[in-house]
Amino acid sequence: MVSRTTIFRVVRLTCVLAAGLLAAGCGKAPPPGAFGMPPAEVTTMTVTAKDFPVSFEHVAQTLGSKDVEVRARVTGILEKRLYQEGAPVKMGQPLFIIDPKLYQSQVNAAEADLARASAQKAQADRERARLIPLAERKAIGQKEADDAASNAELAAAAVQASRAKVDEIKLNLGYTKVVAPIAGLSSRAMKSEGSLVTANDTLLTVISQTDPIWIAFNISENEQLRLTSAVTSGQLVLPRDNGYDVSVKLSDGSTFPRRGRINFSDTRVNPSTGTYEMRAEVANADAALKPGQFVRVVLRGAQRKNALAVPQVAVLDGPQGKFVYVVAKDKDGKDVASQRTVVVGDWVDSNGTNLWQIESGLKAGDVVIVDGIARLQPGAPIKIAAAAPAGAAGAAPAPASAPASK
Repeated sequence: MVSRTTIFRVVRLTCVLAAGLLAAGCGKAPPPGAFGMPPAEVTTMTVTAKDFPVSFEHVAQTLGSKDVEVRARVTGILEKRLYQEGAPVKMGQPLFIIDPKLYQSQVNAAEADLARASAQKAQADRERARLIPLAERKAIGQKEADDAASNAELAAAAVQASRAKVDEIKLNLGYTKVVAPIAGLSSRAMKSEGSLVTANDTLLTVISQTDPIWIAFNISENEQLRLTSAVTSGQLVLPRDNGYDVSVKLSDGSTFPRRGRINFSDTRVNPSTGTYEMRAEVANADAALKPGQFVRVVLRGAQRKNALAVPQVAVLDGPQGKFVYVVAKDKDGKDVASQRTVVVGDWVDSNGTNLWQIESGLKAGDVVIVDGIARLQPGAPIKIAAAAPAGAAGAAPAPASAPASK
């Protein structure tokens, strides 16, 4: 025969199990420690102030350190293209031929004018040489000698003008051969053979010097103000004279093997974009980077002073924003999980571990739960396992029995 005590225990256990199932049916898992379940085992770390290296990452675009527009310098018919489009070209390499026949005929005519002016100068010189001695002997009037001298000077000036005209037309004749003004990568030909090109107007192609290559990026005004404020307050130290170590991330996620340096930082805000322009320079002798590529630049060399940081896995999202779980004590002095709302800042890296800087919500000495938080709820009892290594998370190991939170 079943005793009353046994029946009472069975009924009590049934009610407890029913309550647990009802809670589970409502989408609320029973907290650890309920129904005799053991407390959740967690890993913790004690937050300490530490100096962290800081990196800044920005979207950027490559451009040639020299981008030269090659334009026609004389008017004429584009007779021939002499280079392979898209191929590297050397300084002085011929690129196009503009029909030179018109300019060659102008050179011939100008040289004929120069020969005529030279002959007239020789005649004037002979006339002056003949009349000046006669004027000295009073055989002729002084006016005749003076006129002969003036005619000789005018003839000399005419020769100089004709010679200058010849040089000008020869220069135009030379411009019919369009050469590369710099060494670099050529672009496509903007005009096909047989097209009419106009002096100083028609664009023929573009040449980009890619060694070194420049990488331009922008920093928003808000971000610049935030960095300036952090530097002024002593929370952030930036490298002097923008001496960042610049690395380049390509679109496939790989990192370009060569690093660069900042070679320009604008002090003015672009009124159209509200940003400051900066530019990095990277060696590119093998032309691995092409102008116009979209990349990401990572600037290293800054340092966050006396900062608090926790692993990214410890930071959760909630209705009130981001939060972490810290170790607290209940009224019986047992370890429980306490939810703490935090304001996060930049990501930092410590020995290959991604950390999130905490701007507010935590203080040095707080014990943060970094592992085993999936089953936690505020006030749930916990069991502290081995602490996270200090070097990996940038914090000191937590004591076996965490202090009560204030």
